[in-house]
Parts: sequence; structure tokens; C-alpha cells
Amino acid sequence: MAAPVKTPPLSVLIVDDHYIVRSGLVAALESADGVTVVGEAERGDEVVAVYRQCRPAVVLMDLQLPGKSGVEATRELVQQEPAARVLIFSTFARDDEIQAAFDAGALGYLHKSAKRDELVLALRRVAAGEQHVPAAVLRRLSALRTGPAITPKEREVLALIAAGRANKEIAAVLLVSEDTVKRHVSNILDKLHVNDRAQATMEAIRRGIVTVAD
Repeated sequence: MAAPVKTPPLSVLIVDDHYIVRSGLVAALESADGVTVVGEAERGDEVVAVYRQCRPAVVLMDLQLPGKSGVEATRELVQQEPAARVLIFSTFARDDEIQAAFDAGALGYLHKSAKRDELVLALRRVAAGEQHVPAAVLRRLSALRTGPAITPKEREVLALIAAGRANKEIAAVLLVSEDTVKRHVSNILDKLHVNDRAQATMEAIRRGIVTVAD
């Protein structure tokens, strides 16, 4: 009988500002065959130093971090350590934030609701230099890249629309004329391929252009 194939060892650095989350991840990952957590960091500005201490095969990175965001920490790490492999692991992430993380050098993204086996698979793929992106996220990012870009000013208008503001109120907040706001709203509807403000709000939230918190 052939000997069972052993999976190669996988060393992981966990970057998350919540101790309980890190502890849970350590327990979950180290119960998987061949996975070892070799380091932890709770701040984005600690990542490079901790990485150099433990030299993991892959970095599991949250996006919301004190000191530096996950995107900034990823960019700094990859610039200083080109061999670094980063998997973004976050709960509250807008599509444009995920895209920014990829632009910064991350190779994968996974939602924190993922099961352990899916997480280990994603870690192994990223450690091997492969991309890992759930199909639904990949479709949204593709639409984000290929569709007409929402400008920063249109994003501001969208956030105010989502907050229930009328055109007159938006004009007062942004210190522009009401006609200018109407032009922005018209452009937004065209770019999002929707018919009204309610649909624009729903589509903007779905795409991660704005969040309810905005």
C-alpha cells in the first residue's frame, strides 16, 4: 500500500487587532494538518517587523487595523519584502477596499465567515503564489474595474443619498448648486444602470461603493 501523501508544512502570521479572534484562529489553524502559526501582530505598523522575525509562508491580514490599515500594511510589507504572500481575511470590506488590497500586493481575499477547511485551502494557495478570490467577489471586482468609475464627488453624493438627503440638502452640505447635484445624480444613475435613488443606494451598497455607516 502506498504511503499517504503528506501536505507540506504551512507557517502563518496572523494580523488582527482582536485577541479573541487571533486566539480562535490559532486554535483552528493548528488543529489542521501541517499548519503552524509562527507569529501574531495586532497593529498594521508592526507587520514588517514581525514578518522579519518569523518569516511565515503566508500572512493572514485583517483590513481594519490600528496604526496602519491592512491595505497600507500590505503595501509596505510587499514593497520591503517582495517574497511576502498576503491573504486578506476580513468581515467588513467594501469591494473597492478589497481591490485596493489586491493593488497593494495581496494575493487573496476571504470573508471571516469561511470554514476552517476553506481558510486552510486559501492559505495554501496564496502561500504557493496563487490567487484566491471567491467567485462572487471576483465577479463584483470585475464589474468594478470594467464599469464607468464613480468619482470621489459622486461617492460623496451617493453617501448623502443613502443617508436620505434630498438634492437641496446635498447641495448645502457640499457647497454646490442644486443643478450640480442633479447632474451628479443623473451620472450616478447612468453608471450604476439604475432608474432611481433607492435603486442607486441598493446598488452602491451591494458594490461596496458606500456602506450603511457612510
